[in-house]
Amino acid sequence: MVKLVLLHKAGSIYDDEPDRVYDFPRTYLRAVEEGVGDWVVYYEPVKAGPRGYFAVAKIARVVVNPGVKGRYLALIEPGSFLPFDREVPRLVEGRPWEAALTGLDGGPAFGGAVQLAVRRLPEAEFAAIVRAGLPVDLEALEARRYEPTGPIVYDLTIPFERPVIERLVSRPYRDVAFRRKVREAYDYRCAMSGLRLRNGGGRPEVNAAHIRPVERQGSDAVRNGLALSGTLHWMFDRGLLSVAEDHTILVSRNKVPTEVSDRLIVASRRLVLPKDQRDWPHPENLKWHRENVFGQISLDGPSPWD
Repeated sequence: MVKLVLLHKAGSIYDDEPDRVYDFPRTYLRAVEEGVGDWVVYYEPVKAGPRGYFAVAKIARVVVNPGVKGRYLALIEPGSFLPFDREVPRLVEGRPWEAALTGLDGGPAFGGAVQLAVRRLPEAEFAAIVRAGLPVDLEALEARRYEPTGPIVYDLTIPFERPVIERLVSRPYRDVAFRRKVREAYDYRCAMSGLRLRNGGGRPEVNAAHIRPVERQGSDAVRNGLALSGTLHWMFDRGLLSVAEDHTILVSRNKVPTEVSDRLIVASRRLVLPKDQRDWPHPENLKWHRENVFGQISLDGPSPWD
């Protein structure tokens, strides 16, 4: 097994969906097959935008792309995809993170490896990039989110060690990372009520809800999340609410009184979406929720409005 860097850009003509599948040509088949069962880092090429390294995932297996001759699909292990808490720039102090992209003068090289859509990534470089994007003290960072902070300092000298992988598979750690990214994408505003509520300490009172639960093959991608207030999160998880393909909010009328939905849901009856369209809910995730959760869960006990 070997760790890899996979180039990805939003709006690709290929069948790329970072938390599910990566489309690539035969040229990279050997390298990707070596990466099966191991972790990859996603990287946005310079011409596509400013993100640099932006997520991590694990390759489950490789299959032939049935729709395009000469192309293959790397299937991502369900539940392994995790966006970085902070996107990692291509260069730090003028140097690339990857030795393969470094010129003789220590600066960035040009051509050759820089153009490869799939690159092998040494363990130490993988660890350094992940540490920069998913800090060890993420829970503490969340607690200090509303306190003044100094500039971010990247440490390139930390060698690879097991705790990096332990964080990537830790459910509590992933929950914090998911919550931070989803709430930030929605500007701490509930997608269904349109309200941005904060407590007395200035912290946002909004949850990050998985559209398709992780235990049902859902991912921790922002596109599988909605920022929701506590009550609306409860209603969404229990199938009292869902979202149509056009982002209209659906209400289970036989279970939710009209006066309750009128009071809780934004007047337009449509989701209040993130500014960045790349963070909008994925249509397949919304479809899954409509078909598998909406109106299908029996309610036990009192509801929040009783």
